[in-house]
Amino acid sequence: MPDSRSQSTAALPTRIDTSVAHEARVYDYWLGGKDNYPADRALADAIATHIPAIRTMARANRAFLGRAVRYLTAEAGIDQFLDIGTGIPTAGNTHEVAQRLNPAARVVYVDNDPIVLAHARALMSSKPQGKTSFIHADLHDPGAILRDQALGATLDLTQPIAIMLVAIMMYFRDEDDPHGIIANLLDVVPSGSYLVITHPTADFDERAMARVVASAEQAGITFHPRSRAETESLFAGTEIVEPGVVPVVTWRPDGEAADPESAWYWAGIGRKP
Repeated sequence: MPDSRSQSTAALPTRIDTSVAHEARVYDYWLGGKDNYPADRALADAIATHIPAIRTMARANRAFLGRAVRYLTAEAGIDQFLDIGTGIPTAGNTHEVAQRLNPAARVVYVDNDPIVLAHARALMSSKPQGKTSFIHADLHDPGAILRDQALGATLDLTQPIAIMLVAIMMYFRDEDDPHGIIANLLDVVPSGSYLVITHPTADFDERAMARVVASAEQAGITFHPRSRAETESLFAGTEIVEPGVVPVVTWRPDGEAADPESAWYWAGIGRKP
C-alpha cells in the first residue's frame, strides 16, 4: 500500500499537551471516542451545558461527511480528496467512504493536532489501489499545505479535487481572512473541483451560541459561528450545488430529514466552474 506522511510546518508541536483542550479531542469526546483528556472533556461538558444536544449535533455533522463523500464519489465522479481539519480517526473516514465506492480514490489528510499525527497510520490504511497521505500542518498557513511534497505525490493537481473543510472554518475570525485562505486552496485545483463546508451558526439560538463562544475562548480556542449568508460567502468562486447551503441534517438526507434546527450547522458543496 503506497502512503506517505509529512510534517510540513516545523513550528507545530509534535508533543501532546494534555493540560489544554484541543478542538479535535473535544470533538472526539462528543463522538464517543477515547482519545481525549480531562481538559478536553471539561470544555466539552461546559459547552454541553449550553447546548445539551451537542453530541447529537456532532454526530449529524459527521454523518454529513459520509453523505458528501458518497455524493462526490458516486455522482460527481470525484476520486481525489483534500481533507483539512481531519480530526482523530473514527469510523467512516473520508478514504473509507470514498474507497468503498471507488477503490482507487486518493486522499490527503491535514491536521495540526499531534494526536492526529500519532494516529496517521490508521488514516493511511487504504485500499491497495488507492493512496492516502497525512500532512501535519495548520490551515492558518495554507501555503505550508500546498508546498508539502505529500500533496503532489498523492493527488494529481491537474484533475478535479474535493476540498473538505468540515467543521473547521469556525476556528478563523474574519481578521484571519478565511475567504483568502479558501481562495488560495481553490486557486491550485482545476475546474470541476469541489468545496465542502459545514459551519456552526448562532442563527438557531444566539444566546446559547454566545455562551459556547465564551467557553471556548476561555479555554484558549477561537470559535466564530457564522450566519447562513456568511457561510454562503465562503463559497465565493464556486457554484453551489443543490440543495444549497442548508441545515446540515437536510443536505441530501439518506431518509426522512430530521428537524432542521436539531443540529446548528450550515452545510453545502460548491463546484469550481
